[in-house]
Amino acid sequence: MLLLLTFIAGLVLLVLGAELLVRGAARLAMGLGISPLVVGLTVVAFGTSSPELAVSLQGALDGKPDLALGNVVGSNIFNILFVLGASALAAPLIVDRQLVRREIPFMIGISLLFWALALDGTISTLDGAVFVALLIVYTVGLVVISRRQPELAPSPELPPDDDHGLLRLRSVQLALIVAGLLLLVLGSRWLVSSAVEFARMIGVSELVIGLTIVAAGTSLPEAATSVMAALRGERDIAAGNIIGSCIFNILAVLGVTAVVAPAGLAVAPSLLAFDIEVMVAASIACLPIVFTRHLIARWEGGLFLAYYMAYTAYLILYAQDHDALDEYTFVMTVVVIPLTAVTLGVVIGREWRRRNAGA
Repeated sequence: MLLLLTFIAGLVLLVLGAELLVRGAARLAMGLGISPLVVGLTVVAFGTSSPELAVSLQGALDGKPDLALGNVVGSNIFNILFVLGASALAAPLIVDRQLVRREIPFMIGISLLFWALALDGTISTLDGAVFVALLIVYTVGLVVISRRQPELAPSPELPPDDDHGLLRLRSVQLALIVAGLLLLVLGSRWLVSSAVEFARMIGVSELVIGLTIVAAGTSLPEAATSVMAALRGERDIAAGNIIGSCIFNILAVLGVTAVVAPAGLAVAPSLLAFDIEVMVAASIACLPIVFTRHLIARWEGGLFLAYYMAYTAYLILYAQDHDALDEYTFVMTVVVIPLTAVTLGVVIGREWRRRNAGA
């Protein structure tokens, strides 16, 4: 009972810490003249990914690379298949052209890079440094693009001559950031320790726990932000938050964790043979879906959700070494996945003909 309470308390602290961090950092960035575009794709995306960073860092420092890597891979799978799917079911999502032309292809590219660097069985310190360097380049690129769009510049929060009020406002924002970071550190410690104990008690590997329970728990900020944005009609924000968070999970969470870990991160064979492939496939699947009228329809959201449930079922069967695992794998690889590929191909073909006819 105490273990369950510790796990729940860790999740609550992570979500609360992320909320405080996002609120303080976003308002501070806006007040400093950074455009909403950059704030959304950097500060908010990083803030909602901060639980993943805290948990993965803690796992790596505790000598548990399976938990650290499983959290990153599982979070990206959860974000795309579950959160994006649930958001589209709540309301069809309008996807901004910028995401289709730049962010989604970039997400696919770094996912493939992650896969390639993991083929030798280790995400080394040098590999982590490459991801961090790409993070810096990506962020600088967003700032440069934002400055070329002056119409997106935010309005000042206070009159320019109100120095005392501005100082007080900045102090509050910095306090929110510090409080959020402290809660994230404490929450990650509780969550990691209780998750490892859960794995030992029920005989499930730390990798499976990281891919499922921990990944879903640390993705709660993304889930809450995107679903609420979809319900409130801010549908472009819902999709942008998910794509931005997936990018930051790889570049920031994985990159920083690999740099900080004493000997890099060892990649489990099962993670390399299946889960990273699922993450890459989910990233690639975003492109043909958003290509159709830059919209994620409800049926496509339902398809994503169905695939997440199928993926989770596979992990459960695999963890239990169930007799039905071989039959389940056969049906998914020979029937379900090819049928889905054909369906998406037909949808893309119809969209392509529609655009050519319109031209």
